[in-house]
Amino acid sequence: MKIEIFIKNFAVGKQFDKSGVPNKSGAEFHGENHAKLLLEYGDDVYIMTKKTYFFTKGRELINGIDVCRLHAPFRWLEIFFRLCTTHKNTDCFYIIGTPKFSVWAILFAKFKKKPTTLVLTSKVEVFTKTNNWRTKIFSSCDNYIAISNEIRSGLIKKGKIPCHKVHLLPQGVDTKRRFYPVGEVRKKFLREKYKISTDGKIILFCARVVLNKGIDTMLKAWEIIHEVKPELLLLVVGGGVNDLLEEIRITSKKLDNSIMVVGEVERTDEYYQLSDIYLFPSRFEGLPTTLMEAISCGLPCIASRIGGCEDLILPSKSGILVEPESYKSFAEEVLNLVDNERMSKEYSVSGRNYALKYLDCHTLLPSLRNILKNIQIKD
Repeated sequence: MKIEIFIKNFAVGKQFDKSGVPNKSGAEFHGENHAKLLLEYGDDVYIMTKKTYFFTKGRELINGIDVCRLHAPFRWLEIFFRLCTTHKNTDCFYIIGTPKFSVWAILFAKFKKKPTTLVLTSKVEVFTKTNNWRTKIFSSCDNYIAISNEIRSGLIKKGKIPCHKVHLLPQGVDTKRRFYPVGEVRKKFLREKYKISTDGKIILFCARVVLNKGIDTMLKAWEIIHEVKPELLLLVVGGGVNDLLEEIRITSKKLDNSIMVVGEVERTDEYYQLSDIYLFPSRFEGLPTTLMEAISCGLPCIASRIGGCEDLILPSKSGILVEPESYKSFAEEVLNLVDNERMSKEYSVSGRNYALKYLDCHTLLPSLRNILKNIQIKD
């Protein structure tokens, strides 16, 4: 099967923006991971995206993925040209998010009678059919994928998309080769590898360091936690706003250097594996990949009671949900979990079992391919 993926940005050429936030978005990880999975399966996969910077190539191979960057202001014309020449005989079209230029691919697919699938990765992407001519075209796809119940509900109620066209399907994580629990010997080795010395348990936050991830809530909670359990270490993994990262470092100095700022890393799996509890006080999410990774690694989780987090924590029974911004509640739940080995173990085992059954990207791949081919499946 020859699959064309459309996404707003892909490997734009700069790792961080001026504020320090990584330019690689969740949607880009989503597209890259699915492209790799489909290639492993034996499909031909291509990505069309915006050409954002002058120095990026118009077409190149990135990790085995054929990436074509569309030039402004004639992206629509280049789409038609590419689909008639270098990218002809495409079997199906997979659109991630709502990039404006992708409407021309939808029109082309309709003319060629090829199936189109639109996946929304955030509730802010949910559209109303009558907003403008673009949303009218977005409303004409053959299938839609919602990664959370909140997004699915939005597509049906606000977008007026028929229920049978909207499929609830998480993006998934690699539960076998990357995100899996390890024993105490391996955990000790990893802590020595990354020069993490602590007599207490490690609480992990692993995501972009931006305000909507609840960094301020986390720091207020940590002040309370540190006062009761000074031996605990908070590990902050991920790039983000430089001012916020500096604020975390200043707070750490005030609290006996009990927070370790790691920054952006290429592979996060080993940081989950060396930790004991996952803390995620985010204010809003689609379906957070980082929470799926933590659950898959067997970490008991304390997360915000918001869309996406509810979809993961409640059915998996992998942790506790706390009202967003309730830093006292976050602190209380962390302290309770630290002292309750039995509960931690239950959350760990339950979460890992759920991840193996419902979150493994390889297990989910056949359902994705059936949707892309417009083969009706039961959700």
